[in-house]
Amino acid sequence: MARKRARTEVAAAVDIGSYSVHLLVARVGGHALERLHDESAFLGLGRAIDETGDLGEARAALDSTISNYAMRAWSLGASRITIVGTDPLRRAKDAPQAIQEIAASTGIEVGVLEHEEEALIALIGVQAGRAVLRDTAVVDVGGGSTEVLAVGPAREPEAAGLQLGATRLTGMYIRNDPPTAAEVAAVLGHSLLAMADAPAFSPAELVAVGGTARSLLRVGPRLANRTLTHRRVRRALTLTTVATAEVNAERYGIRLSRAGVLAAGAAILLGALDRYRLDRLRVAAGGLREGLILAASRSGESWRAELRDLARGWDR
Repeated sequence: MARKRARTEVAAAVDIGSYSVHLLVARVGGHALERLHDESAFLGLGRAIDETGDLGEARAALDSTISNYAMRAWSLGASRITIVGTDPLRRAKDAPQAIQEIAASTGIEVGVLEHEEEALIALIGVQAGRAVLRDTAVVDVGGGSTEVLAVGPAREPEAAGLQLGATRLTGMYIRNDPPTAAEVAAVLGHSLLAMADAPAFSPAELVAVGGTARSLLRVGPRLANRTLTHRRVRRALTLTTVATAEVNAERYGIRLSRAGVLAAGAAILLGALDRYRLDRLRVAAGGLREGLILAASRSGESWRAELRDLARGWDR
């Protein structure tokens, strides 16, 4: 890829996910990203789609949320806003109408990411646009799906999208609060089986992306680093069965909506650790939204066409 001049700008990224819709506004230049504003709205789009196949009435809330996000980003000086949809816009029958409504309200086109694109962007966010130096598996746990990427210095990125989101898995198996031991066993069994479709690989490191993994850092004694051992994640899974989501949210300082899907999220990460025969994982500070801002700032409107090159990293 041709060398591009690093410049500093304020940019924003919006991620429309099954569980929540996020805004990140940041000052970016080269590999450096300074967060200016981070905001989330919990719209539950995936559950609406699971029930009817459509976004339906949730489209109005989505349009209003994105319009407010655009205004907030512009007020903070953003010269570029990148909006993408993941699992809900891949699945909803009325996704084209939702995209048209957002474009009419904001003047911004929404890109619907394929699983591989989502995984590559998360990698850029994890690496802050730098090259991968050792064999690494990246697992991005979302509300409706999980993307797993295998990559290394001598290995081209290989991605798989699994229908294994924390919210979706919770809806499939968990009916009680706190979940029963049988319900936890069911989500864990489902995760272990589904992870068989992740790329075959022997990575030196497993990196977890997303709010579920960040929340698990808070469950139990506070950690000096961002590493979760297999034992720690298993312990967190057990703790979800002894207290309600409300109690866990207050006890560990996490959002109530996140606490309600924490058992499924922990089960997905345990499935990834089992798949790659590792006893620990690192929770990334950056992910999809950081990757979007970095990629769009680096390559402008052509960022999607250059995504595989961008995922290899750049020098400056």
